[in-house]
Amino acid sequence: MVYEDNKVTKMQNIILENRNKLHLNGVLDVLNFDEEIITVDTELGILIIKGSDLRLNKFNLDNSELSVDGEISSMVYDDKSYSNQKGESLFSKIFK
Repeated sequence: MVYEDNKVTKMQNIILENRNKLHLNGVLDVLNFDEEIITVDTELGILIIKGSDLRLNKFNLDNSELSVDGEISSMVYDDKSYSNQKGESLFSKIFK
């Protein structure tokens, strides 16, 4: 986050290398993942990553960073507010 004139500006960087390595910051939580879809809660909204043979290579919540390996076919922000839906993230369930 960047502070400008008492306003908080949320920032996020997405780096996609050769459609098989993804580096993402501004990550708040990993909501769901399997080999074909990874759903990530970010500072700018819910990001849905689709592909094949997807693997979470690195997830560091302290630094808000995520790295994904595999064949990435699309990345889309979901316009729906995920926070209004019921349910918990995978990591919330694990670390209760």
